[in-house]
Amino acid sequence: MISKIFDNVREALADVPDGATVMIGGFGMAGQPTALIDALLDQGAKDLVVVNNNAGNGDTGLAALLAAGRVRKIICSFPRQTDSHVFDGLYRAGKIELELVPQGNLAERIRAAGAGIGAFYTPTGAGTPLAEGKEARHINGRDYILEYPLHADYALIKALKADRWGNLVYRKTARNFGPIMATASKVAVAEVDSIVELGQLDPEAIVTPSLFVQRVVALGAEK
Repeated sequence: MISKIFDNVREALADVPDGATVMIGGFGMAGQPTALIDALLDQGAKDLVVVNNNAGNGDTGLAALLAAGRVRKIICSFPRQTDSHVFDGLYRAGKIELELVPQGNLAERIRAAGAGIGAFYTPTGAGTPLAEGKEARHINGRDYILEYPLHADYALIKALKADRWGNLVYRKTARNFGPIMATASKVAVAEVDSIVELGQLDPEAIVTPSLFVQRVVALGAEK
């Protein structure tokens, strides 16, 4: 019987090694897998490369992971907000590396990894410091730069419901980066509000098929 359900978040992340590349879903706090982030903090892996929309909020979640000195590099679109003081302090002190990627490019680089695309040309960033060192082409009267896919060892995502096979549905905009991160990673771990029986999820509503999900943890079980 196929079942991808883990008893708790600690077991689901027990094998994350030092130096792993970890994608973390969420747009700010919307869709952020906070239970999985806390479990990764407890697990102890260090020298991580994190791919996320931003660089943490306040002192919890991703910000706590940064504050613990566990992240070597962050790849994101919005490293600075009013409450990104943890990242800001680390970056100014030279204790963390930043790769700044425009949000559309970030999403497409993740999607390209899941789709098996080797590289793609985009106009976003052309003619700016973000284009330095990148291959450039002039296509149909417009400047483009070459961007490469972003792959990950693990993706930590949040969904609304799952079945034991790992099919996922999301709650509205909390979906954000979750579906493409699942396809771009070797191991996609989903924290969900509840697990339903096989057949209860409408196939037409399933956003992330079980093929792309390796581990599922229900927050209800955690509680």
